[in-house]
Amino acid sequence: MQSGPIDYGKLIREGLRSVMSRSLAHTLEHGLYGDQHFYITYYTQHSGVVMPDWLRAQFPEEIMIVLEHEFEDLAVMDDRFSVQLSFNGQPTVLVVPFAAVSMFRDPSVNFQIEFPFSDDDMVTVPDTMLVETSEPVVETETPEEPEGDPADRVVSLDAFRKK
Repeated sequence: MQSGPIDYGKLIREGLRSVMSRSLAHTLEHGLYGDQHFYITYYTQHSGVVMPDWLRAQFPEEIMIVLEHEFEDLAVMDDRFSVQLSFNGQPTVLVVPFAAVSMFRDPSVNFQIEFPFSDDDMVTVPDTMLVETSEPVVETETPEEPEGDPADRVVSLDAFRKK
């Protein structure tokens, strides 16, 4: 195992791709539920994409496919999926590596995942999720007990009760 810093971007991408692959595997086993359908956008020039040349000529960079009513032979592997769709009445088998997918969307539940093009692209975490660590942690001493009678520091709850 290679030693080095944790690649959080890669872990996030793998996790999100797992959500997509498990959604497709669920669909393979159970079918689509109600109005559920998927929009999947992928890069047509990505290594491992299998599609007819005539279709790639129409979509030289990116294509969005829809898995809704008319798809057949969906298969889900560890690193890719394949499906048969009809383009202009012509049955067409597509093989799409998960790494080629740029967007996975299920509009029936308002769910969408967008992926960076390559594993080299940075995945960032919003500033609101970061904990500020630039200041050194300073241990404080236990505060001293205030002077005077402790009974003088007691607050009666009666002052806050509704009458």
